[in-house]
Amino acid sequence: MPQPPATPGTFRTERLVVGPFEAADASALFAYRCSPEIQRFQPWSPESEAAVADFLAGQELAALTTRDARLQLAIRSRGRGTLVGDLGLHVVGAGASQVEVGFTIAPEHQGRGLGTEAVRGLLGHLFEDLGKHRVLASVDPGNAASLALLRRLGLRLEAHHIASYHFRGRWVDDLVFAMLRSEWLGGELGSPPAS
Repeated sequence: MPQPPATPGTFRTERLVVGPFEAADASALFAYRCSPEIQRFQPWSPESEAAVADFLAGQELAALTTRDARLQLAIRSRGRGTLVGDLGLHVVGAGASQVEVGFTIAPEHQGRGLGTEAVRGLLGHLFEDLGKHRVLASVDPGNAASLALLRRLGLRLEAHHIASYHFRGRWVDDLVFAMLRSEWLGGELGSPPAS
């Protein structure tokens, strides 16, 4: 197994750098997380820039090895370092062996394949660098862009829970997609990123 990176949760792709947030990111993160387009499918709606700053200050990268831990990672453009979105991780399962993931791309950066590139890189990081057993994602059936992204990367639909999630005052369906480490490494469902 390859040696884990110096900082778990940090990796690069062709156009992106993913890693910890910085205190200076609070304003940009608050701005796109408050967009109606983003809030349509996202449960986290920060009340203020100060609340975002407090949230970011509480992040610990060690969380990737701790069961039930949650972590938000910044997605930045590789050239300018511009914040273009974020990845959410929730470590679940015995031995912290499974990770639920979420992804958000700021509206002004959507439509360029950055979400697909970031999540593909995240799958490689979780399976290859950190040796996680299973990655899953929970998606609203109406979120066509996220559904297409997960299918494009080879995650399979494992469950369709009917009216199982209470979101913004109403019960909504929940689709669960997943992939195993053996499938990622064997190329059965998804393809590892090119070296």
